[in-house]
Amino acid sequence: MDVDLFVWRHPKPRGAEGLCIGRTDVPVDPRKAKRLAHRICQYARRHGLARVVFTSPLERTAAVGCWLARWGWRHIEDPRLAELDFGRWDGLAWDRIGATALDAWTADFSLHAPGGAESLAELFARCRQFLDDAGIGQPACIVGHAGWMSAARHVVEGKAPPTRAADWPRPARHAQLLRISTRQEQLS
Repeated sequence: MDVDLFVWRHPKPRGAEGLCIGRTDVPVDPRKAKRLAHRICQYARRHGLARVVFTSPLERTAAVGCWLARWGWRHIEDPRLAELDFGRWDGLAWDRIGATALDAWTADFSLHAPGGAESLAELFARCRQFLDDAGIGQPACIVGHAGWMSAARHVVEGKAPPTRAADWPRPARHAQLLRISTRQEQLS
């Protein structure tokens, strides 16, 4: 798979501090969404990228895509770009989930479905399916979620889902660009 993805993590959502947020649709400040859309525009222009952006349907990514669409970009929403589905944990404070439930997840990190919804292995399969079906053979701009971004990087690098939570990478910062590529040359 020859892949060159430019993935920006969505702006910091409002009211999500200390919460397990996967599919919970939390809002973002419209000014932060517009600011990130502007940065993506500048980056795409500087590097000759197509004016197409992929996002999940969740507001924290789609809001950025909507700004880009207002400026003439093609905005494609795809549910396969959504964050990990935490099921009954979604929207709860991490400390309300409880140590026993968290221990069960970390004991079988890649196959256990936290909150009864989606395992890390299933997220990886969803990432792989998106990359295969979307025909990403040319550089693509994506506004993504931290978990999806980490999973996509593993998939592109041909790595399996980590079996230990300690091997999961630190999340990208909000609005940070992560280049996920199998190509050798690097853009700055």
